[in-house]
Amino acid sequence: MRLAYSLVASGLHDTVAVIGFQKMSEISSAESQERMGRGADIQWESPFGTMMPAYYAMYARNHMETYGTSLEDLAAIRVKAATYGQLNDRAVYRKPVTAEMFTDPENMMSNPVASPLRVGDCCANADGSSCIIVASAEKAKAVCDKPVWVLGLGAASAPVNLAGRDVFNGLDVARRAAEQAYKMAGVGPRDIDVAEVHDCFTIAEMMAYEDLGFAERGQGKELIRAKATYQDGEIPVNIDGGLLSKGHPIGATGGSQIRTIVLQLRGEAGQIQVDNPQIGLVHNIGGVGLYGNVTILGV
Repeated sequence: MRLAYSLVASGLHDTVAVIGFQKMSEISSAESQERMGRGADIQWESPFGTMMPAYYAMYARNHMETYGTSLEDLAAIRVKAATYGQLNDRAVYRKPVTAEMFTDPENMMSNPVASPLRVGDCCANADGSSCIIVASAEKAKAVCDKPVWVLGLGAASAPVNLAGRDVFNGLDVARRAAEQAYKMAGVGPRDIDVAEVHDCFTIAEMMAYEDLGFAERGQGKELIRAKATYQDGEIPVNIDGGLLSKGHPIGATGGSQIRTIVLQLRGEAGQIQVDNPQIGLVHNIGGVGLYGNVTILGV
């Protein structure tokens, strides 16, 4: 998305297609975890079993120990995701989820994956594809009745090895990418009407609330407790069910997130439509905070 915008803004092209896809159903969960683990440090860290759930489990444990976040708070994020995932015909998981499922030892949602994360805290592998058309203003107006404008872009990276980072207290790449995007767009967190964040795990959405400035550090739990991130809340987040409901076909995920916000800004989101949004935000993370991208769109 960032590259497409740059190619159009430079005048080299007037229309660019951004295509992403991933087919993950042909390999086992163990194989996919091993391959996705290559998005982190495979030389020094992976021998300790640091696949994606294990990495994010460390972030979850720190958030709980530092700020008093509870397992119930994490479960509440999945309950929200399922509330809207049931309304999304593109979602992989379209079943209701209740908080009680997380405390029922007979229910799959409560099964441990990497403590404190349980099955219900983790998104699923999925097949998927996405395509975004990025065009100049002149071209967009000619072919589209409801163009959506790119207002701000931010991107940041971090050392692949966790030893090179100030770790476990949110994702620094998300904070820095958000700062850049807000500055470019000339807006702040309170100006965002709807957001789509990279909820590969429930704790990832919790940290995104704070990294993007929707809540102070450690206060993300208060947003989900108050249902402020629901469709009619103060800052609706992942009203398409997020990755927790849609699944996470890696190469297609970013495009899917952009699509959701574009539909929201055009007023074409159907049952999950937020009331008259003017500015939307997309937050996407690569690896375990290795890369961070934030895109702000408007009408």
